[in-house]
Amino acid sequence: MTDDREPAHDEDTTTASGSAASLPLRPPCERLAGHKSSVCSRSYFVVVMVFFHVYIINVIALLFYVHYSSGQEDASPRRDAVSDNQQRAETRRPPSKAEILRDVSLKRIEGIRVGHVQTVTLVPGKVHEMRTLSLKPLLFEIPGFLSEDECRVVMQLAQLKGLMESQLMVQEGQEELAKELNLSPEEIFNLLDINQDGQLQLHEILTHSRVRDGIWLTPENLREIYAGLKADKDNNGLLSLDEFRLLSNDAFQRFLLQRGVKRSQLVRNSRHTWLYQGKGAHQVLQDIKTRVTRLTRLPPTLVDLSEPLQVVRYEQGGHYHAHHDSGPVYPETACTHTRLAANTSTPFETSCRYITVLFYLNSVEGGGETAFPVADNRTYDEVCLIQNDVDLLDTRRNCDKSNLRVKPTKGTAVFWYNYLSDGRGWVGEQDEYALHGGCVVTHGTKWVANKWINIDPDYARQARYQQLVSRQPEEEGEEDEEEIEDEEDESLTLNTDMQSSDIHQDL
Repeated sequence: MTDDREPAHDEDTTTASGSAASLPLRPPCERLAGHKSSVCSRSYFVVVMVFFHVYIINVIALLFYVHYSSGQEDASPRRDAVSDNQQRAETRRPPSKAEILRDVSLKRIEGIRVGHVQTVTLVPGKVHEMRTLSLKPLLFEIPGFLSEDECRVVMQLAQLKGLMESQLMVQEGQEELAKELNLSPEEIFNLLDINQDGQLQLHEILTHSRVRDGIWLTPENLREIYAGLKADKDNNGLLSLDEFRLLSNDAFQRFLLQRGVKRSQLVRNSRHTWLYQGKGAHQVLQDIKTRVTRLTRLPPTLVDLSEPLQVVRYEQGGHYHAHHDSGPVYPETACTHTRLAANTSTPFETSCRYITVLFYLNSVEGGGETAFPVADNRTYDEVCLIQNDVDLLDTRRNCDKSNLRVKPTKGTAVFWYNYLSDGRGWVGEQDEYALHGGCVVTHGTKWVANKWINIDPDYARQARYQQLVSRQPEEEGEEDEEEIEDEEDESLTLNTDMQSSDIHQDL
């Protein structure tokens, strides 16, 4: 302890404290006596507290040691038993792909803002720039994604395999479907009457015709049909229920067949083919798939189990009216690629294309832009797409009215998300702003390729599908421990040899 008093006093204090006989030699002094008492009391208190704390700490440490030792001894038999049970259970069955897939989260690239540029590494030794074109839908452009040689090889491979018509001309016999469903005119009328106002507007009939017959009718065409069939009695451009009853189920189609349908009147006027990208495919095709995997940052298996590469050629006059690559998924709807794992009673199928990657294989002399009619629009209203005879879905006449158009440039790729995120790292609802189409080619020829990545918004169904595709025959027995470890290490590496070649669906 330190003391601020003079040294002489310190010596006297030490002497006094050192021997009891020396106490009478000092004259009594209340101040010094008080000082001595304070020093002794303080020293004694400090010593006692030190020993007390040391004792308490030792006791607490001893209690912890005893408790930990006894708890460990009691728990170890239970842990050993649980561990043994788990090991026996794991030897009986391999981990399911659903368990492995549960840890997978779909990475989604941030757009930041329109015009934002970020760099991506897709091939060794080269950096690509990726520019955000819109946020609704989330759309990006990557110049120089493909080299000139790669573009040439893809076009040559498509020609070597042979291209087919993307859409056939109208066939007879469509009325059979209505007969099988046994729908009354009233029921059909109510299905078509979207706004339920008791009148069929032009756009309601047009939408039905395009979906059912694949014929792209304009409002002018529809008025001609009304006049030819004498359907619109009051000539107001609307069909009432009484007027609709006078028409047969296939009246429109029969009229069109009699008049003749031109290719320009189809929803889609092009030719296409599919190129396999798996093991044994041309190296350029495999390289493109690898590059797409790096670009989208998705598990390789999801890309491997998706559709092959589609190559499309549009001649002069070719077009593809605005559409969605994917459809909304409802309880009564199944994804085409996961139908093996879906409920067989599901009446409808749709293509679940989470991402579209579009490659321009050549630069087009005139037209041929990819149009996004409602990109970054404030709101989306399907009914407002056709207003006052202006049809935003019509890429032959109204491409210039689209909010965004991407000019075809050889080697450039654009990609966008057809679905929103569910907020938990998986596929959410359909992004209606992903509506797009191919503007009419006014000069030259247009070559493009599409790579779709198919993912089911139903998380469990996608997992079951991947498990079915990767499952080995049961008669081969259980997998050994090395194979199980390999599956865990590779996460979603599945066998793609069982992939069906017809999992795609043109929309």
